[in-house]
Amino acid sequence: MPDPTQVCEDALRADKAYNVENAILPSENKIIDRLLARRVELVSAYAEIYEKLHDREHGIATILGIVTNVAAFWNPQKVADARDARVRLQKVNHEIAELAMDLAGLLEERSEIGNSSGFASDTHYHIAEVIDAASSDNGFYRFHLRDELKPLKSQYDLKYWPSLAEVVRVIGQDAGDADTKATDTLTRAATTGSRGSRADFFKAFFQLIRENGDANPGHLPRNFRLSDETLASLANCALHLGPDDLVDGAYVKRLRQRARERRR
Repeated sequence: MPDPTQVCEDALRADKAYNVENAILPSENKIIDRLLARRVELVSAYAEIYEKLHDREHGIATILGIVTNVAAFWNPQKVADARDARVRLQKVNHEIAELAMDLAGLLEERSEIGNSSGFASDTHYHIAEVIDAASSDNGFYRFHLRDELKPLKSQYDLKYWPSLAEVVRVIGQDAGDADTKATDTLTRAATTGSRGSRADFFKAFFQLIRENGDANPGHLPRNFRLSDETLASLANCALHLGPDDLVDGAYVKRLRQRARERRR
């Protein structure tokens, strides 16, 4: 029987070699190096992985790729950054909404002054002019859309077009009404809950396992499951947790129980 540790480490080295050859994913290579350096802690985990996936093409490489991917991109710091980005996006939309309302008011005031005072500033007043100026460096616009837009401006007078103030006001209303959502399943899985923790890593891990199951389809069996102890060992090594920060099988078991309760 082949040595499970050797088989798994060969898969990791092959993955790293591919990344190096193609100059991609250095962050995943860092995780691979961690796993190789802490091989003694992973002997039992590799044995379980081999037992469950050795007869499935690409199965071992897939599960180890999930470990390196989640540890590289959904580790506690990355998830904290994602949570911060969500908060910042909400604030940015709020600021856009407020500023847009102010700007729309100023644009309307400028138009009123220009129409009633005998004074005018040489500024854009037509949305088509704004589009043309904003797209001056866009070759696709210049060669494909400009000649289509120009006749429309001449053919239809201002009453057919939105004013600059109306355009800005709609932008503000859109930002003010925006509902901030995760754009992918991993982000959604990892950032559920009110505050971040190492549990976020496992949420992303479980989600990526589901996405690689036969039902999708993928290279893992449907409802594929690793033991709590194996998941804990993989997380400890991939996240480079020290002796005082290690998670154990009981911790993973509690996470799974809470996840099942939420799905009920």
